[in-house]
Amino acid sequence: MGSGDMMGQSPYDYVVVGAGTAGCVIASRLSERRDVRVLLLEAGARDATAAMASPWGFLGFDPSSLWLGVSAVQAGTGRVADVLRGKALGGSSSINGLYHLRGHRSGYDEWPGLGVPGWGFDDLLPYFRRSESTRSRDGSTRGADGPVLVAPVPEPHPLATAGVEAAVHAGFTRADDITGGLETGFGWSDMNLPGGVRQSASDAYIRPFLDRPNLDVVTEATVQRLRLIAGRCTGVEYSVGGEHLSVGSAEVVLTAGAIGSAHLLMLSGIGPARHLGEHGIDIVADLPGVGSHLQDHPMAGVVYEASRPVPFLPANPPAEMMGLLYSGPAATRPDLQVYVVAAPLPSAWGQVPASGYSIAFSAMAPHSSGTVRLADADPASAPVVDPGYLRDDRDLEVMRKGLAVARRIGEADAFADWRKQEAVPGSGAIGESVDEFIRRATGPYFHFTGTCRMGTDADAVVDPANLRVHGIAGLRVADASVMPFIPSANTNATVYAIAERAAELLG
Repeated sequence: MGSGDMMGQSPYDYVVVGAGTAGCVIASRLSERRDVRVLLLEAGARDATAAMASPWGFLGFDPSSLWLGVSAVQAGTGRVADVLRGKALGGSSSINGLYHLRGHRSGYDEWPGLGVPGWGFDDLLPYFRRSESTRSRDGSTRGADGPVLVAPVPEPHPLATAGVEAAVHAGFTRADDITGGLETGFGWSDMNLPGGVRQSASDAYIRPFLDRPNLDVVTEATVQRLRLIAGRCTGVEYSVGGEHLSVGSAEVVLTAGAIGSAHLLMLSGIGPARHLGEHGIDIVADLPGVGSHLQDHPMAGVVYEASRPVPFLPANPPAEMMGLLYSGPAATRPDLQVYVVAAPLPSAWGQVPASGYSIAFSAMAPHSSGTVRLADADPASAPVVDPGYLRDDRDLEVMRKGLAVARRIGEADAFADWRKQEAVPGSGAIGESVDEFIRRATGPYFHFTGTCRMGTDADAVVDPANLRVHGIAGLRVADASVMPFIPSANTNATVYAIAERAAELLG
């Protein structure tokens, strides 16, 4: 791979920036075409670590596999929050909790009304199906021959089984396929865990094809700026091992995630003009929506002390089942997620027991949002991230209902053989102290979306027809940042679908 342009020509047809879920999909699909050359750049390491294979690895990764950081102090919680992202071939799919969920179709069906026609659930369904391979599922809605092998855990943890039974006994619906996007209730989630080993996006889309002559994958490469000339993106500047490099391409596709893609655009002069001017950055395109509309699902949990030892099953992830519910009659789509974790989740509320389990809950249609902003003009400086957790009191109300549902399930007879006592927040937390607990215990779910959202209004960043950045030729964004509103689920499955569609649009 050359370090510059060859004889005035761009050496690559496509440079894909960021080898997370979206980048792996797009680079792989584009390089299926033998007539194009593709460069995939990733800041993390090429080789997977032992922790990445383990379903439990995300609870104890080597910091070298992560972008580490903390948010600004959150007005709704009074605390900073961890800001973690995968830094490896495969990105966050190499370190996540392995849930493969679409959420509910109603969330996607709101997207066209937000200015992105052609991106409803039925529009995305072929791309969901293209990405996945499932068995014993409805073939009209689920994929059977995609690269991502997904299935429920074959032998569930007894606490997960207790969770599903407790939810049903508490009056909630049992779902046949809570993963598919058409149901609410409680059931067994599909996981990216064939044979008890994590399958990341790089495992599915990149590692089997590293020998393609038209695909170059460069890891430990930090992209610093986009090359922009006369309203066109002509390539990127990046560094490897202290060496500064520049490479040209006909098209650049940003797939660095909701934090990384927005950060790189602003460093390159694309974003809110006033903010960029404060940092001495020349304005290439005044796009005020870059870095705005950041969303994540706020998450908290009830922790129970166990009355007997909780078995550790190394081939099972900490959480295997999932509940998706309407928090109340006013909810326009399922907006509450509840699930059982076979371990005591750490809590800012207080000490958790050495042996225990958790029932986590999260607001799936948050009204709160925040921003990604520059700390300064240095590409090596981490951006300032403010997800805005619980900024809107409507999210606090959904979390109140989530706590009530988690406790209702936790007190059900199905947990009688496991439950010693509620340790966090403790049975004394009622009334006003419930709000105190929720504000203190709520933290990130790491489902960052929305900072380069699709649309045609003044705040939109990319064109929904082709994912091109408004006003800039040769530049597209195709990751979680383009979502106009966060879906009612862990976001990885949706990113697979967006990326599959993006690869088709690029083709």
